[in-house]
Amino acid sequence: MNVSRKRRIPALTIVMIVFLWTCPGQATHLADLVVEQTLRNGLKVLVLERHQSPTVSLYLRFRVGMIDEGGKGLAHLLEHMLFKGTTSVGTKNFPKEKKLLFKIDQAGRKLDAERKKGEAASPQVIKELEKELKALQEQASQYVVTDEMTLLYTENGATGLNASTGGDLTTYHVSLPSNRIELWARLESDRFRNPVFREFYSERDVVLQERRQTNESEPLSKFWEQFLAAAYIFHPYRNPVIGWESHLQFLSKSEMEEFFRTYYVPNNAVIAAVGDVRAKEFISLVERYFGSLPRREYLPALTAKEPPQIGERRIAVHLDAQPQVMIGYHKPTLPSREDYVFDLVDAVLSGGRTSRLYQRLVEKDQIAVQINTANGIPGARCANLFMIMATPRHPHTVQEVEQAISEEIDRLKKEPVSDRELQKVKNQLAGDFIRSLNSNAGLAGELSYFEIVAGDWKYIDTHLEVLEKITTREIQEAIQKYLIEDNRTVAVLVPKSGKGGQGGQEKR
Repeated sequence: MNVSRKRRIPALTIVMIVFLWTCPGQATHLADLVVEQTLRNGLKVLVLERHQSPTVSLYLRFRVGMIDEGGKGLAHLLEHMLFKGTTSVGTKNFPKEKKLLFKIDQAGRKLDAERKKGEAASPQVIKELEKELKALQEQASQYVVTDEMTLLYTENGATGLNASTGGDLTTYHVSLPSNRIELWARLESDRFRNPVFREFYSERDVVLQERRQTNESEPLSKFWEQFLAAAYIFHPYRNPVIGWESHLQFLSKSEMEEFFRTYYVPNNAVIAAVGDVRAKEFISLVERYFGSLPRREYLPALTAKEPPQIGERRIAVHLDAQPQVMIGYHKPTLPSREDYVFDLVDAVLSGGRTSRLYQRLVEKDQIAVQINTANGIPGARCANLFMIMATPRHPHTVQEVEQAISEEIDRLKKEPVSDRELQKVKNQLAGDFIRSLNSNAGLAGELSYFEIVAGDWKYIDTHLEVLEKITTREIQEAIQKYLIEDNRTVAVLVPKSGKGGQGGQEKR
């Protein structure tokens, strides 16, 4: 749910201003600063030198996420498993460990097969297989060096070491002292060349537990999951990144290995380095460590397309939580011009305390404690949603909040945004960027992100020019076209106590 692009995209458009400040007299455009190289195996490398401090931030992204596996949880579990080490990292004796891993896989497959029988499964067989699997795992654990990759990074001054999986992509990133770049190249190329998915079955249980503690226990996570499942009837954006439990509990190691071989290939990846790094030397280093990774000639195409919505969808979700309302409208994604337009709509409606919805619902009517909008949810590789989310202020109801939101949208349909208001939100977005983009990590993240989702990081460079040309009339037309009842999904969180949320009616 933290996929909001409403601050990031417009802010990036003034990246040249930052660089004019940091590199006076050297360049006037981001395109003049980023060195781009595509290796023969298709791996894209982006480098931007900033020598203010002796550190460098490194992002490695793969164009694969939940939408490529349809809610099974494969992409997310694989990200976990790639921290388990390789044939040389995370093990004390891989040849001996390998023999045990083979036996663990055999026991694990038998156990899954028995459990899949459901009520016909034999409790005794399950008990014996669980005992066998546990014994093998304990034997194998004597060879495991837990978190050795993480330890190697932290011992060498790493900060921000992390990974993430989303609907669109998977990311591995870290910041290091600039004299430790080769350590990164060695560890990351090894991670993607020689991974060992040790502790697979225990890690699968960890992810299952993670799901139970978040998506199934936290009201807002559950609410969000239910909303997406209603907003999309076919496209994989309807699925949770962590996967559905019925899929997740039987994910096989072989299925995950095939997923890895299919998508973790150099021509499906982008590396971005920003900081105290010499571009020519860095590209040579990447070539040396990653250049021999084989490309995949055929990458599966994502063909799923959500059919046009032909009527409002409305659900009520009963949970132990405060009333909430989520409203989502289908719209095109980048690089369509309408996506730019909705960045501005987003700012007009909820960009700070002077925004229309905040002024109306929170300040004037005092019927909501919070109101937010977001463009580009839940991802950007495919057509997505413009979202409105609000929490009523007790004793006001979601119906009152919905009514006020509808009135403000209707006002935008009838009355064009003034030139002054439009310029104000553009200035706000630019200001947000200046305050937020002070780090090498932030810029490395953005370069690699847009290279993956837009197909070209230079999307950043043209964004301001496009925004500046958008007229108030275009905003009005986009709202009239997309923010309509037949194109929306409304989810109402109704407290189990029944107070304050009497607005949801199941129509599907």
